[in-house]
This record gives sequence, C-alpha cells and structure tokens, in this order.
Amino acid sequence: MFTIESHINSLKQGLQQHSDTLVERIKETCKLNYYKEIDLLDYTAFVQSSEISLMMYSMDKHANEVFYEGNDSSIFSGSYDLLEEIETYNIPDDKEDEFWSFYETSDLKISEAETKAIVEWFVECWNKADGKSSTLPAYFSFHDYDTCYDLQNDEWITDGDKWEG
Repeated sequence: MFTIESHINSLKQGLQQHSDTLVERIKETCKLNYYKEIDLLDYTAFVQSSEISLMMYSMDKHANEVFYEGNDSSIFSGSYDLLEEIETYNIPDDKEDEFWSFYETSDLKISEAETKAIVEWFVECWNKADGKSSTLPAYFSFHDYDTCYDLQNDEWITDGDKWEG
C-alpha cells in the first residue's frame, strides 16, 4: 500500500544518496570564473517519473543563456551538469500498476510534497557547499514552473521576478 508519506520518505532517501555529489558539484560552480555578461545563475531541475536531472545555466537579465566566444579558456559561460538522470525512488515491477494508480488519485498533493522535498534537499546541499559565497544571484527552479527559489535570500519568488532588476 502506497501513502504520500511513504512515497516522500522514499524520495528523500533516493535524493540523499546523491547529496555528497551534488554538494561537490555546487562547490565547483561557485569557483568558476564567470563571464562578465552573466547576470544570474539558474539551477534547474528536470523531473521525469522517478528520475531527476539538475543543470546550472548562466543567464542574463533578459532570460537568455549567456555564451562567451572569446579565447580565454578560464572564463565560464553556458550550462553545467550537476546531476544527470539520477533515480529518486524505485518502484518494484510488480507494484508499478498499484503505484501509478495511487499517484493518479493524489497527483496534486504528491506533486506539492515532491516539490517541497526536492527544494529542501537542494537548499541543504547548497548551504553545505557554501553556495552563498557565489557573487552572482542564484535561483533554483523546476523546468517550466512559474515559481523559483531565490537561493541567496531563501524565499520563493515568481519566475519573472528573477529577470527584473
């Protein structure tokens, strides 16, 4: 029998297995020599079924990814893979139908709980990596969501707010 609580606990355990790697990858992004045209860092989660990928994009204030085309190899721009297609929870083959039936009946509540758990995990890793040492504003979001988490100010904002200023 699946419950939201057991599902979220399983998700948290799955994420926790990748915490050390994520902390190290965030630390690496904080040490990069960013191109001067970059205005902010956009850490984005791509969630599909039981997998998640995390990317960091260097962006300008017009919501465009910034690329450096000069010859100085020490300057960073573009995107950076943090974690690629990690499994966040495992559904036994003989329980898949039962799981997806459970998921469909509580989709909104599960989605909200998953979002909260993933953000809390990322913020915990961000803090362990001393992410606030980054001189650029940084945000965590889910691909195609309307809100994002301001990592420097520890608050939810609308996606549009990060492009203003």
